[in-house]
Amino acid sequence: MLRIALSFFLCAAYLFGQGVEFIRANYTKHEYQIPMRDGKRLFTAVYIPKDETQPWPILLERTPYGLAPYGEDNYPDTLGPSPLFAKANYIFVTQDVRGRYMSEGDFVDMRPLVENKRGPSDVDESSDTWDTIEWLLKHVPNNNGKVGQWGISYPGFYTAAGLVHAHPALRAASPQAPIMDWFIGDDFHHNGAFWLPHAFGFYSEFGVPRSQPLTKYPERGFTIPDTGYDFYLRMGPVAGANEQYLKGNIAFWNDFFMHGNYDDFWQARNLRPHLKNVRPAVLTVGGWFDAEDLFGTLEAFKSIEKQGHSGANVLVMGPWYHGGWSRSDGDHLGPVRFNAKTSEYFRESVEFPFFEYYLKGKSDPNLPKAVVFETGTNVWRAYDAWPPKNSEPRKLFLHAAGRLSFDPPDAGEPSAFDEYVSDPDKPVPFISEQASGMTREYMVEDQRFASTRTDVLTWKTEPITSDITLAGPVSPSLSVSTSGTDSDFVMKLIDVYPPDAPNPDPNPTGVVMPGYEQLVRGEVMRGKFRNSYSQPEPFTPGQVTKIEYVMPDINHTFRRGHRIMVQIQSTWFPLADRNPQQFEDIYSAKPGDFRKATERVYHSAQAPSAVTVDVLPQ
Repeated sequence: MLRIALSFFLCAAYLFGQGVEFIRANYTKHEYQIPMRDGKRLFTAVYIPKDETQPWPILLERTPYGLAPYGEDNYPDTLGPSPLFAKANYIFVTQDVRGRYMSEGDFVDMRPLVENKRGPSDVDESSDTWDTIEWLLKHVPNNNGKVGQWGISYPGFYTAAGLVHAHPALRAASPQAPIMDWFIGDDFHHNGAFWLPHAFGFYSEFGVPRSQPLTKYPERGFTIPDTGYDFYLRMGPVAGANEQYLKGNIAFWNDFFMHGNYDDFWQARNLRPHLKNVRPAVLTVGGWFDAEDLFGTLEAFKSIEKQGHSGANVLVMGPWYHGGWSRSDGDHLGPVRFNAKTSEYFRESVEFPFFEYYLKGKSDPNLPKAVVFETGTNVWRAYDAWPPKNSEPRKLFLHAAGRLSFDPPDAGEPSAFDEYVSDPDKPVPFISEQASGMTREYMVEDQRFASTRTDVLTWKTEPITSDITLAGPVSPSLSVSTSGTDSDFVMKLIDVYPPDAPNPDPNPTGVVMPGYEQLVRGEVMRGKFRNSYSQPEPFTPGQVTKIEYVMPDINHTFRRGHRIMVQIQSTWFPLADRNPQQFEDIYSAKPGDFRKATERVYHSAQAPSAVTVDVLPQ
């Protein structure tokens, strides 16, 4: 949800749009202020097909990002999820959510759901969606009584919220990269660690307050340089963001600092418990390399699957960055090639037929439970469950001398641990070069730069003799100790390419693919939250302690001749904010609080360290 994501929405029109003249020639635009049950009015743009030969379904998107261009005589150059929709005739509806742009009311980030509403003043995104649909059905001519909803990222959250106690006319919904939980795994926190450049880059602009409805928000007023590592290091502790730049003017940024643990504030914004007994058909969409809301995508699908649904519940996962299925061909990310236009396949063979079937009664696409792209082999797979039922959990164990294998350590191994010194003043960078913020390519970044550092530990297998496909979550279980009282532990699962791996042709950036160490999945655990996100605990210095957590799913094949690698480190900067390595409220930390710590990772029979992966039979 970085501001750069907004530019992708704009460039999507250029890449895949129908064109202003096509839309103007085939649709009539209307603008309305739709009343909600509490009297507030939400600004809504409606595009009605000029073809009146039959009724058409309504396709709704609710967004905090604005409806530009405003004005009934001003038309956009794209409507709907892809150009296929405008050519097929839908009534397109886009709405400014409560408190954003031209809509009345107060904006609340990830507005908590009110399960037991006692009167018209109890409003949330579910009720606003219901009231909007009810008004549209009664006031928009030539609709067929069926409504679909879709949205990517924050609009994906609004789509998912619309599933809660859904309006009966809502027949199909596609939450795409939806936010589920902003403390555990989406966007701004990962297992309690603060995603600093992502949060700062986004909220320094998105969080600027408005005093009245408007069609354009003011810009942030300062520039974040391309030298992000240096910029955020100079900023000092995260409190420096307010002191030097935001000046206390961004309300939700202040909320970050007031709620450093998983307290009632964050728990109320956890949408997962509300996704139960879902009635509409659901197509949840995400990317394996989504740096923002990969967690939310997988958790939305799993929550609906676990808590009950009467309609279809389908998961689609492709090799995409955040929203890449809508804004790109999906044939590569950085130097990693997927050998197909995966986004085109999704738009034509999955997304469009899904809505055509449920909203117009066209042919049933007969989608499986999970349509997922398998990276490494670069093929689409269909499963009747996700994770696949025939996957087998196996443990990859860390051993002495940097060895990684499926065999557990035995008592005769010569070394009980490896160690490194973590220095928060010289943190491990998350990419080999500098950037202004969180790059989407970091999700497949070459890790050779990290392998050379003394504050990064590395284990790897021998070249594997046959393909190994992992399909499901990645679950570290580490035996560690620290000389401090708090530390972060980052685990990275890496695919090491063989010496004969071919370079891209053409190769304008000069990337060297032989020996490339592709990040497959990486995640941090803030150590003080190892037992509870709500009640953090310090480490006892020098005491062996178990840390276990779950990283988002993968569907990746390590090919014959490749190696599987694991790296462990305690800083990942500036992607994750720096831990002072002392047990304290990090949002209140002072420059003098940051200290070096000696970190040990144990791999003995008595104190093993491993990562559990789900392996598919070959």
